[in-house]
Amino acid sequence: MMSLPRARRFDWSNLGVRVASAAVLVPAVLAAVWFADLPGFRWAFLVLVAVAVALLSIEWGEMTAPKAPVRVSAALTVAVLAGAFLAFQGRMPLAWTAMALGAAAAALVARGVSERPANAAFGVIYLSIPVICLVWLRGMPEGRQWTVLTLAVAWSADIAAYAVGSALKGPKLWPRFSPNKTWSGFIGGLVAAAGAGAAMAAFSAIVLSIPAGALIGLVGGLATMGGDLWESMLKRRFGVKDSGDLIPGHGGLLDRVDGLMFAVVVLAAARLINHWGWAH
Repeated sequence: MMSLPRARRFDWSNLGVRVASAAVLVPAVLAAVWFADLPGFRWAFLVLVAVAVALLSIEWGEMTAPKAPVRVSAALTVAVLAGAFLAFQGRMPLAWTAMALGAAAAALVARGVSERPANAAFGVIYLSIPVICLVWLRGMPEGRQWTVLTLAVAWSADIAAYAVGSALKGPKLWPRFSPNKTWSGFIGGLVAAAGAGAAMAAFSAIVLSIPAGALIGLVGGLATMGGDLWESMLKRRFGVKDSGDLIPGHGGLLDRVDGLMFAVVVLAAARLINHWGWAH
């Protein structure tokens, strides 16, 4: 039986650029999340989300709508921000309704400029679900802790998968769609995500047992790497290497948050059912 191809060698120069980018972005994100409860900073989190939505919509438009990227990106931005703002106001049924209506409106815009309506509609849904979940999660009781838990799990899975996979190499996970991801990185990412969840349960103010934290971290880690693979498939479909070039060493913002987008949905679901007390 023919063995699977091996991953490429570790790129130390790329690691340095990645670390430098993270050193700028991570404190800004954590500050917006952490201080969102303070009166003067209440809108900082929403502003951060709005900027991210605009950038993600631009990347989606450029990737999927080459004939009219600006119009499609604008339609996505308006649609996704409408849902985010309604979620921020606690009007969740209206937020989900806005997502559905926004997807239909974006499809009409795309059709009017000779782009594929399905790509625009999917873009609204693809971006809106994690954005609405994230805004809802931050606004819930213990929202600060749960949002930091989400970031810790997703970032730990992503960093460990990259570092372990690059260092240990070995057989590739899914070479057809993502030629550089390995099974060693996949396992390393899961272990790190479970550890991050357990550590948050043990040392933060979040009300979770350590086993529950580890389980949530494990499932969140799976979601993170699932989101990364899904984004790889999308880029392969649209014939692009990266979603953009906004972040040095990472590509576009969509390349950076693809795993987080899936993880936040899983963590929001865990938070939703936690009121039953299963994780205490």
